[in-house]
Amino acid sequence: MPVSSETRKPHFAEFVALIASLMALGALGIDSMLPALPVIGADLHVRVENHLQWIVSIYFLGMGLGQLCFGVLSDWLGRKRVLIAGVMVYVIFGLIAATSQSFAFLLALRLFQGFAVATTGVVTRSIIRDLYSGPQMAKVLSISFVVFLLVPILAPSLGQLVLLVWPWRAIFLIMAGLGAATALWAWIRLPETLNPADRHRPDLAHLKRVGFFVITEPGSIFYSVAIMSLIGGLLAYVSLMPQIFAEVFHKPHLMAGIFAACAGTMGAASALNASLVERLGTKRISHTALTGYLVVTAIHMAWAWSGRETILSFTLLQALTMGLMSLSTSNFSAVAMEKVGHVAGTAASLQGVITTVGGAFVSGFIGAGWTGHIYWLPLSALICGVLAFILIAVAEKGRLYRNQ
Repeated sequence: MPVSSETRKPHFAEFVALIASLMALGALGIDSMLPALPVIGADLHVRVENHLQWIVSIYFLGMGLGQLCFGVLSDWLGRKRVLIAGVMVYVIFGLIAATSQSFAFLLALRLFQGFAVATTGVVTRSIIRDLYSGPQMAKVLSISFVVFLLVPILAPSLGQLVLLVWPWRAIFLIMAGLGAATALWAWIRLPETLNPADRHRPDLAHLKRVGFFVITEPGSIFYSVAIMSLIGGLLAYVSLMPQIFAEVFHKPHLMAGIFAACAGTMGAASALNASLVERLGTKRISHTALTGYLVVTAIHMAWAWSGRETILSFTLLQALTMGLMSLSTSNFSAVAMEKVGHVAGTAASLQGVITTVGGAFVSGFIGAGWTGHIYWLPLSALICGVLAFILIAVAEKGRLYRNQ
């Protein structure tokens, strides 16, 4: 599809770097905050420590709610202006958050900040679809995702380094600065990729028809809710990390490094999946990985319950859990889209709302149950995995390991 004459499409490497940088803003807003949660709690006089998890979960909730909104707007107003506007709103709320004196006000700002940054996920996928197809599109997505995974690996270390020199408010200023720089880069170098002839106003009747189809097609809804369950368990892990390392292991300074080690297995799992999926199929890999996820979380729960948990055992078992979850959810997403290809754009947005908003609520429920016992985390992950397994078994009518 031809692009606007306002600017030429950047070189492939620059384009991938720009897309990955835009996508990374959302993850940066989650992971860079983790080391600062206890400090924020003390500064804003948060009496219930579990409430600090809301700083992460409410941001994730906002990201989920924003997905449908920005996808529809970009089909009407164009990709570039919606993308840059969303990033700049993210910047503005970040700047305001840096001045917040109230925990409730900070939570409201985080909700709107997450809502605004949702544009970097939805609209960038649309831009890639506008410019590339087939193997090239897959290549862009794969490389962007690998770069994107560097953020959860490096962001907690960035947050920890900032706290060594500046107060926690500086993290919001840095997020805002990176957002502004990325928006400027996109404004200068990114073309408008949506052909004016393809623009259309929001159609509520169409959204209702697609929404009904998405939630009634078994593969779409069951796999989407399975992803929601697993994402909820992952987000709970992310939110609980500061408390686990402060209250259980009493070594908060190790959190960033261990978080990076555990997140690294997600990247390794993605690479493994890319090399095997064409040969083995999405369902065989994801169903086998989900089974492994259940086994590992059950072992971890039993080990932690026995009182033998150490930082080493936590790191090894949690890393395995995250790698297996990545193998499951990445393929579940593909399966969920199999029968909705004729409404792929809107369906992807609706499924994204289900997985992210639902995941935020699941995470909040898990976080509220934290009482300082380490076994609660793998137990919650196991329950989420069992729910996902039941949903997939229903969708596949019990035939989970058949040849494809």
